[in-house]
Amino acid sequence: MLNVLEAIQLSTDYLEKKGIESPRLNAEMLLASVLNCKRLELYLKFDKPLSSEETDKYRELLARRGKFEPLQYLTGLVEFYGLTLKVNSNVLIPRPETEILVETILDNYDKHLELKILDIGTGSGNISIALAKYLEGSVVDSIDISETALATASENAKINGVESKVNFIVHDVFQENGIFAAKKYNIIVSNPPYVNSDEYKNLQPEIKVYEPANAVTDYADGYNFYKHIINISSDILEPSGKLFFEVGKDQHDKIMALMEEKGFRNIGSKKDYQQIERIVFGEKE
Repeated sequence: MLNVLEAIQLSTDYLEKKGIESPRLNAEMLLASVLNCKRLELYLKFDKPLSSEETDKYRELLARRGKFEPLQYLTGLVEFYGLTLKVNSNVLIPRPETEILVETILDNYDKHLELKILDIGTGSGNISIALAKYLEGSVVDSIDISETALATASENAKINGVESKVNFIVHDVFQENGIFAAKKYNIIVSNPPYVNSDEYKNLQPEIKVYEPANAVTDYADGYNFYKHIINISSDILEPSGKLFFEVGKDQHDKIMALMEEKGFRNIGSKKDYQQIERIVFGEKE
């Protein structure tokens, strides 16, 4: 019968041979999920023997991870800007870069202001929920084309206590059906699909095989969503309202130019942890 330490050591070797990055961390996270404990608590349980049921469940998760199924889908959870969110194959896994998008917005507003926010392409609800949580006076409309994604987002809003502040709406942003006709927003935010069709073919298996394609790529040049959102934002933002984007590598210059052409001012960008210009923002005249 394997104990915790032996299980970690064997599974680390297995994942390393399969080409999984950070195999020890993955092994520990999966075992912590099986044992329903925090990863660091494993270090206090090294001598604990695993039951046959725990061993079988752990082996199943390891086999799936060895086929590059994302760790977050296997554990079902991800941490985002101090929040715990549920994730599954219906939603894009929130990335650390998107925390910078949230942080940029929070840095621009007093948390007590009464703000009307629109989140386009909400996915797991990570952006909407974080903004609703930390901008206390805000109300957020969150749209997504996927009903299954919105079901996950709605569950996450309840988990984090903001279900009364976020309205989840099934909507295709490219379909002009009057959904925004009577509304004006102080903030519009989006982390849209920005991987172009050529780049998508060469993505790592974790993304290309397992994450929802329509949350990753626009099946075109990577700019379709930005162009459309910039166009409609000029009509549905309040005067001096602001538009915030997460963008792909080397996309910032073109997106900033598109915003300038549409009359936005005070346009700027912000780098991520790898010094890539990742956030673009601007203000309606």
